[in-house]
Amino acid sequence: MTQPISMIAKSLVRERQRTGLSLAEIARRAGIAKSTLSQLEAGNGNPSLETLWSLCVALDIPFARLLEPVVQKTQVIRRGEGTKVVAEQAHYQAILLAACPPGARRDIYLLLTQPGADRISHPHPPGSVEHIIVTQGKALVGLTDAPEELGEGDYICYPADQAHIFKALEPDTQAILVSEQN
Repeated sequence: MTQPISMIAKSLVRERQRTGLSLAEIARRAGIAKSTLSQLEAGNGNPSLETLWSLCVALDIPFARLLEPVVQKTQVIRRGEGTKVVAEQAHYQAILLAACPPGARRDIYLLLTQPGADRISHPHPPGSVEHIIVTQGKALVGLTDAPEELGEGDYICYPADQAHIFKALEPDTQAILVSEQN
């Protein structure tokens, strides 16, 4: 599991500087100690989901902005990997796979596939992105020149404005496809 503290630290500093507010003011608005925020910005500590949520409210940002890594090309998250945040008040863990950029449109599909002919898609409109989570079976997925083999629970994100492929490697392979367009 990826430890998100360094990513969170950089995001907190960036977003606080964006607001022009002091460390003390953001801490006050979030209802946490100034020393706690200082430690988090330094990359120390183990913040709870509740603490991070309070900081997002204070910074007026979506929660995902603290956790989402910048994706330049294809991104693969294997089952059991990813940025995990744990709640204090419940047996609950959240793993952010991707956040929707402002103004984007997302369509969600259930893919029911069988081995055989490859499903090769031509490039979609510029800026299009596809997210796929394999829920059953195995598949070869991604850009046609660099596909990834995925198993159950694996996630991939790739620019869909380039030629891409989905090829079932086992019978009854299923996946969730999220198509995002700006």
